Amino acid sequence: MSQIAVPPNPSPFRRVVVTGMGAITPVGHDVETSWRAVVEGRSGIGPVTLVPVDHLPVRIAGEVKGFDPTTVMEAKEARRADRFSQFAVAAAREAVRHSGLVIDESNANDIGVIIGSGAGGIQTYTDNQHVMDQRGAGRLNPLMIPMITADSASVQVSIQTGAHGVTFGVAAACSTGNDAIAQAFYTIQRGDAKAMLTGGAEAAVTHLGLTGFSQLRALSRRNDDPTRASRPFDKDRDGFVLSEGSGVLVLEDLESALARGATPLAEILACAATSDAVHLTDPDREAVQASRAISLALAKAGVSPGELSYINAHATATSIGDVSEVRALKRSLGDAAYRVPVSSTKSVTGHLLGAAGAVEAIWCIKAMEQSLLPPTINLDTPDPECDLDFVPHTARSAPVDIALSAAFAFGGHNSMLLMRRWTGA
Repeated sequence: MSQIAVPPNPSPFRRVVVTGMGAITPVGHDVETSWRAVVEGRSGIGPVTLVPVDHLPVRIAGEVKGFDPTTVMEAKEARRADRFSQFAVAAAREAVRHSGLVIDESNANDIGVIIGSGAGGIQTYTDNQHVMDQRGAGRLNPLMIPMITADSASVQVSIQTGAHGVTFGVAAACSTGNDAIAQAFYTIQRGDAKAMLTGGAEAAVTHLGLTGFSQLRALSRRNDDPTRASRPFDKDRDGFVLSEGSGVLVLEDLESALARGATPLAEILACAATSDAVHLTDPDREAVQASRAISLALAKAGVSPGELSYINAHATATSIGDVSEVRALKRSLGDAAYRVPVSSTKSVTGHLLGAAGAVEAIWCIKAMEQSLLPPTINLDTPDPECDLDFVPHTARSAPVDIALSAAFAFGGHNSMLLMRRWTGA
């Protein structure tokens, strides 16, 4: 296959492109199935089936239905991996296939893995605590520790794909997916890898996860109306819906990608992160640092607010979080905030915690690819303080050249990912 000429790059840093995507979500076991559900506004929220919940105040979640890990791993290997790591392997395998990247002895040393998780192997942890309490310490799974750590997903993907480059996990609560992608971006940009498998994975729909978030009063309690429970920006929202899944992207150095004949899906222009440093769970209501993160991403890329085509909001449907995010957009974008379409796909998928940013980066790229803005469903009565264009109810056709994926998290994390549609320039 003939090589494609690469445009001159005056920067000492390498340009980074996305060449493959994989996802497993409450609305599908792959990117295309999940994306169709998102743009059609088909909610993935329903009654919890993974654990008994009759005694819990929250009995709904966004579960990945019918997942069989032995379709992506040998049965013995699957038993040695927590559910969140199994999701990561499934998404990574799809992303690698999609990219056409062949990992072998010729390039394995130049390919790394950075996949994060907010909760890690929470089910493995609680299962083994129960075993120890009931049957004694001698009956613990000897592989419990490597199964529960936040880097377990990265390790499993590295083992399953044979990638020998830099490999570690990232944990930054609900901004983990964006932060993992940012670290992979920087790794390639500075020349420490030619390709990275990156994203987030989460499987916290457990007794502990549901009860813990419920105790924070963070979760919706619309148990009798699950598909309408996730209501970002709506006046009647009552919290987010806990979900699970994984999103993984293949990032590559532009020159290497073109040399092997790959067609980039999008270019990552910039990443930026700040910290509110004000509270364990609540965001800064004035959104000073959240706004600064958005402005930093735009400034790094030399993009003006008016050049943004679409924003995938973090918007989880909490009373404080949605309003704070709107304030951040207004502070950073000025009048352009009222002209740029914004939507929250969590209205369909629920909140995938540490996997959310990676999955939503995929939705941004699909929006670019298809010139189609995903909707915010369940937005029946907008909160008066949430007065931007949230693409309510139905998807909208529109060109998307530059997209911003926003992620915020408990602890004051603010993480932005700015991408541009690939045009060959």
